[in-house]
Formats: sequence, structure tokens, C-alpha cells
Amino acid sequence: MPAINLEFGKAAEDAAVKFLKAKGYKILERNYKNNFGEIDIIAQQNGVICFVEVKARHSLVLGSPQEAVNSSKQRQISRVAVYYLKSKKLLERPARFDVLALLYVDSQPEISLITDAFELNAHFTL
Repeated sequence: MPAINLEFGKAAEDAAVKFLKAKGYKILERNYKNNFGEIDIIAQQNGVICFVEVKARHSLVLGSPQEAVNSSKQRQISRVAVYYLKSKKLLERPARFDVLALLYVDSQPEISLITDAFELNAHFTL
């Protein structure tokens, strides 16, 4: 991936973390990786474990940022999340999947947070 894209992604995730903290989220992990993939942010809000996928765009030419969280991406995030919950012995805790979309039209992003964006995709085994 070109360095400019990595820098853009890091800046978007930094903005996402700042936004989430202001909304009362406690950040538990950033860029959590395991054998199944990666989750951008794992946080906690009001006792709920939140798996947050961050998507950013410079324009709507390729669609809105949240549209990039398609069924394939949801399956991948679900696998990573279940492994995380199992490994941390948190399977009994309530959890949800959020999508944080950033659209950079000017220098400041327009931020949209979609809580409970999708349900656990359980069409897999660990």
C-alpha cells in the first residue's frame, strides 16, 4: 500500500479515536490482529465491547465510506471479534459492531458513527 494511503488511514483512525473518546468510549485496542484479520478499534462503551471498523474517503466517487463494509468484510470482522472475545474470556459480555465513516471534503472530516451496524456473522467455525 502506498505511503500516502497509510498516512491517510492513520490520520483517519486518529480522528476516529478522538471522536470515540469524546463520545465516552474507552479504547481497549487499536489495530488488533490475529490469524483471521484485523479490527481497527476495539473499545468499550457502557459495559459493551465495541468492534469499530473505520472507513475514510476523500470523495463519494467510490461510494460512501460505510458501503465498503460489505458482507465479506463483516464476515472477516466477525471472525476476528469472536477470536478476541474467546481469547480474553469475554464471551459472556455484550458486544456489537460499529462503523465509523469519515468523509474528507475539506480538511475537517464529516464523521458518521453507525452503532450496531451489523450483526455477528456466524457462518464460520473457529
